[in-house]
Amino acid sequence: MPITLSVIKHRMDDHIGQHVLVTSQIGRRKTTKRHGILRETFPAVFIVELDPGKSSFERVSYSYTDILTKNIAVNFDDEQVD
Repeated sequence: MPITLSVIKHRMDDHIGQHVLVTSQIGRRKTTKRHGILRETFPAVFIVELDPGKSSFERVSYSYTDILTKNIAVNFDDEQVD
């Protein structure tokens, strides 16, 4: 069954306030991993507040299409959001 953006958003809504690991593709064979807490979800994007001291900025936003196109992978305590 194909997954839709609304299904991804509803899954993210269920995890607001939980710790998250976001792995993003930044190049051909390069990835970056960011740890933080899922703070807010909006109709097109969600906000992750990053762990203090591990990054030069406090928050980062991603779109649900990033998950759909597999540009990022989102993991909550051993659970992955597709």
